[in-house]
Amino acid sequence: MRRLPVLLLVAALCACSGPAPAAPAAPPVSGAAPAAAPVPPAPVVVLDPGHNGGNAAHPEQIAAPVPAGGFEKPCNTTGTATDDGYPEHAYAFDVALRVADLLRAGGVTVVLTRTDDTGVGPCVDARAALANDAGAALAVSIHADGAPTTATGYHVVEPGPAPDGGNAAVLDASDVAARDLLAAFGAATGLPRATYLGDLVEPGLTRRTDLAGLNLARTPSVLLESGNMRNAGEAALMTDPAWRQRAAQGVADGVTAFLARNTP
Repeated sequence: MRRLPVLLLVAALCACSGPAPAAPAAPPVSGAAPAAAPVPPAPVVVLDPGHNGGNAAHPEQIAAPVPAGGFEKPCNTTGTATDDGYPEHAYAFDVALRVADLLRAGGVTVVLTRTDDTGVGPCVDARAALANDAGAALAVSIHADGAPTTATGYHVVEPGPAPDGGNAAVLDASDVAARDLLAAFGAATGLPRATYLGDLVEPGLTRRTDLAGLNLARTPSVLLESGNMRNAGEAALMTDPAWRQRAAQGVADGVTAFLARNTP
C-alpha cells in the first residue's frame, strides 16, 4: 500500500475535525439575596404628663404669662388632687411612664415633656414646642379632672381652631386621634364617657380653643382627662396601681390605633 504524503494526511485530518466547540456559557448565579427594603423610622409619640411636683412651691414662675396661640396664659398650674391628697401631677406622671413602656415595647419612640415629678413646669408653650420640634406623629397630654364630686367619667379634648389660626393643619388628624383614644380608654378601664361638660361634640369628646398646648400644636395633639379626682369612686381607682396600668393600656391602645392608620 502506498503511503500518502504527510501533507495530504494532515489536511485530511483537519477537514474532518471541523471547528473547535465553543466553551459553554457560565450558568446564571442563583440564590443572591434581593436588596433590603429601607426600614421606615419608628414613629415618635410625645407624652405630656400634666403639671409637675414642684409647681406649688414656685407660684411666681408658674404664673408668668406665656404665648397660647393668639393670647397669653399662665406658664402652668398645680393641678388637682383627690380628697386624700393624691395629686394629679403624680398620677399623670405614673400613667405616662406606664404608657411609655407599653409603646416602646411596640417599637414606638417616646419622648416625655418632663422626666421627673419634682421639677417646675415646663411651661405649656414649651411642652407644645417640644412635640412640634420632635416631628411627633402624635402628642397626648395626660390629666385627671377636678370637677364637682357628683361628676363622673373621662373625656378627651381635641383642638378647635386657635385664635391665631396656627393649628389649622392638624385639626382633622387630631379629631381622628381623639376618637381612637376615646374608644380605647373606655374599653380598657370600664369608665363611662363624661357627660357633665358643656358643648360636647359627643359624650366624652369636647373641643377647646383656650388650651395653649392644643392651640400651639403643629402636630396632631389631644388631651385626656382620665376621670374625676374629686369623685370618691374614681379617686379610689386612680390611687390603685393596677387600675393605673389599665388606664395606661387604654392610652397605648388608642395611640397604637391612630398610628396604624396614620403612619407608613
